[in-house]
Amino acid sequence: MLATFLIGLREGLEAALVVGILVAYLTRIGRRDVLPRLWAGVALAIALALGIGAVLTFGSYALTFEAQELIGGLLSLLAVGMVTWMIFWMQRTARTMKATLEGGIDRALATSGLWGIVVIGFVSVAREGIETTLLLWSMVQSFGDAPTALLGAVLGLAAAVLLGWLLARGMVRLDLRRFFAWTGAFLVVVAAGVLAYAIHDLQEAGVLPGPFSASAPLDPVTGAVAVGLVGFPFGWAFDLSATIAPGGWAAAVLQATVGFMPQMTWLQVIAWAVYIAAVGSFFVRGLRPRPTRVTDAAAPATPSVPSAPSRAPQGAS
Repeated sequence: MLATFLIGLREGLEAALVVGILVAYLTRIGRRDVLPRLWAGVALAIALALGIGAVLTFGSYALTFEAQELIGGLLSLLAVGMVTWMIFWMQRTARTMKATLEGGIDRALATSGLWGIVVIGFVSVAREGIETTLLLWSMVQSFGDAPTALLGAVLGLAAAVLLGWLLARGMVRLDLRRFFAWTGAFLVVVAAGVLAYAIHDLQEAGVLPGPFSASAPLDPVTGAVAVGLVGFPFGWAFDLSATIAPGGWAAAVLQATVGFMPQMTWLQVIAWAVYIAAVGSFFVRGLRPRPTRVTDAAAPATPSVPSAPSRAPQGAS
């Protein structure tokens, strides 16, 4: 529940902030008349995310086990790719997001393309919605406790909506840069765990070699799939099932936080470690403050709507 709550909170707050910026800008320029179109786009995005979740949940029942594992593995890889892209997209565009969104509203209004407001609302929320759906679906498949995981996600989304409303009203202050930095780091670890589970699914589907295929190295004494160094590269890296029960609370907490499973293959461990090392290093590098260049210092600040000029007395300099 904690892992899915944090994911729902992070992704929901991103969407809430985007919608809040759009609503505030339309209100400031006196175009509240187009707000229903904006909300229509948001509603369509939410419906799309829910529809994708329903298809993924109920559409796999008629498939064979291997087909389910194959689709699950591929969708988990897609979720990892989307999460990774969104993490770095937020790092790169957070400072200019407000100006970009307001510019899109201005262009839609200038061309009388009021349906463009629907598209802006849809696109602004659909990205987070689809990403959240795929990520939560992958995590539910790996946890196996769908009601608890979904409850955590719903609570996280509800908290995000409430927090976004309080921020828009100025009733609460939040260091968004620090919030997204910490939750971004959490998502990097979560994505690594989802990647490891995707590898496990693809190995069970027979797409990748592993303990479930004929390429698995066997222990000469027991005849079972080898564990440890002798099992490299297509056997088990470790098997702690006797110490940490796969269905116990400790295994659930570890899997939800760091992607650890009591029994993992070598390909899973390698994929997890490579992802953490590569993506984590780029993420940490992106957190460092950028050196101010002369051209940056001379560039104008984030554009804003100019206020009406005050009239000075004649003769004032």
